[in-house]
Amino acid sequence: MQPVPSTNAYMDIIAIHDFRVETQIGFHEWERRLPQIIQLDLELAIPGSESTPRTDRLRDTIDYGAVVARVRDSLATTHFILIERLSEHIADLLRTEFKAPWVRVTVSKIGIIKGVRRVSVTIERGVRT
Repeated sequence: MQPVPSTNAYMDIIAIHDFRVETQIGFHEWERRLPQIIQLDLELAIPGSESTPRTDRLRDTIDYGAVVARVRDSLATTHFILIERLSEHIADLLRTEFKAPWVRVTVSKIGIIKGVRRVSVTIERGVRT
């Protein structure tokens, strides 16, 4: 008889909500004339597993202050047409530079369409454990 796989999967997540950043983005020329404020909601799985206990050492987690600074710096110098591509860029950055095994990135454009508060795209990349 085959052993039953454990259903006790652990994943610790850091969440950064309502992160507003200025960047140049837009399909239409009028959108690209001036930087826009976009809203980001980020979720990052912390590298490690249930066999790795959490400590008080910053090196054992993801520095969310460094995440905010790095994303802000990246969006100050990189311009996109679509929020779908911007979302992918942020997900790649989080997974490669911060070693997050799984991320969920939501990018929202605020007040871009009359009568609509915001338009968003959410993507998930990586493996949820």
